[in-house]
Amino acid sequence: MRKEKIERKDLLHYLLFRLLIITSIFIAAIIIQYSTGAGFPAVFLYAIAGFYVLSLIYFLLYLWGKWLLAQAYFQLIMDLLLITLMVYISGGMTTATYFLYIFAIIAASLVISEKAGYLAAALSAVLFGFLVDGTYFGLIPYFNPEHASKQDFGSVLFNLILAWAVFLAVAFFMNYLSRSLRRTRVALQQAEKELILRERLAEAGRISATMAHEIRNPLTAISSAVQLLKSELTGNGEQARLMEIIIRESRRVSQLLEQFLDFAVPSKKMFTEVDLGMLLNETLEMMRSAGDLDGEKVRIEGNYLVRRIAYQGNPNHFKQIFWNLIKNSLKAMPEGGKLSLNFYNSRRDGLKFIVADTGIGMSEKDRDNLFVPFYSGFGEGRGLGLATVKRLVEDYNGQIQVNSEVGRGTEIIITLPLLGETK
Repeated sequence: MRKEKIERKDLLHYLLFRLLIITSIFIAAIIIQYSTGAGFPAVFLYAIAGFYVLSLIYFLLYLWGKWLLAQAYFQLIMDLLLITLMVYISGGMTTATYFLYIFAIIAASLVISEKAGYLAAALSAVLFGFLVDGTYFGLIPYFNPEHASKQDFGSVLFNLILAWAVFLAVAFFMNYLSRSLRRTRVALQQAEKELILRERLAEAGRISATMAHEIRNPLTAISSAVQLLKSELTGNGEQARLMEIIIRESRRVSQLLEQFLDFAVPSKKMFTEVDLGMLLNETLEMMRSAGDLDGEKVRIEGNYLVRRIAYQGNPNHFKQIFWNLIKNSLKAMPEGGKLSLNFYNSRRDGLKFIVADTGIGMSEKDRDNLFVPFYSGFGEGRGLGLATVKRLVEDYNGQIQVNSEVGRGTEIIITLPLLGETK
């Protein structure tokens, strides 16, 4: 069962649902009164009025917006008590008004949780059973003496057990239905996020192609010209320093363009056999040489050097995946920490690559936007590295799972299909 949680809109739906039911009962009572000429006891009208007064109180609590789950349970219990009062007024077992319990069970299952649905069914059974037994054995007087009827104990017991079975069956089927609805809602929300992400990726691709064509060639020309001037320059250290800055920044912009081109150019999978452990080690050596990985601050652990991890694909793709994941983990550990890099291979689960750091972790918002292009949880980031990882992993029919909490580090699990399943 899911963890109990209720949204404000769900609580509002509960309010509207109960108002709809009680209004329908009130209208039906008026129609019956006018069509048969039979009057209703004042206490029945008081009970109806009580429903509306409580609805007003519930609505004010809803506007308050606190303790929503407690509000929902309070409404449920009060509704069951008022329903019991209405069943007692109308004649208890001699009438079919006990079907009102079913509406409370349905509302609890759909709006609150499965646990609330079963609780509503159990309370309905207890309250209705207490009412029936109390009136049958004379512990509770009939509200209207005309409702008293001579029924044998077996008939009363049978009808009571039948009512209990109906309550339980309604709770069971409504919980099954509500569980399916919640799964469908989650799936739709996930599909919507995926659609938005793909649209962002497509837009990034279009921007990439335009930028690459408009900037790359002039940038190369500028960098080449400055390098030529620098080679011919003698003396004047200040001019040489400025030229070095131009060359360095030109390379940085060129790297940015390469990241954009990862979106613009369709991925080409070269199915050559590679050793992922060796590629990961080469990536780490490259990062150490470039100064991105400080071995004194970051302790690296893992099984990537223990055995050969064979796979098929483009080596550059996997290096790019490793580079971006490790780079992101290092950014999350500005003061240093532990970085775990492990591979696991099984016929049932496929090949898993797990990157775990002891960094600052991520908020729920950062997790939801982790692979969205141009969104970065770090101030200096461009928001393209992990978006590139996601696209490459999906090109190999893989999946990505992220586990992270603020202050407790991050674990990213990449699952790739077995060699025979990779198309």
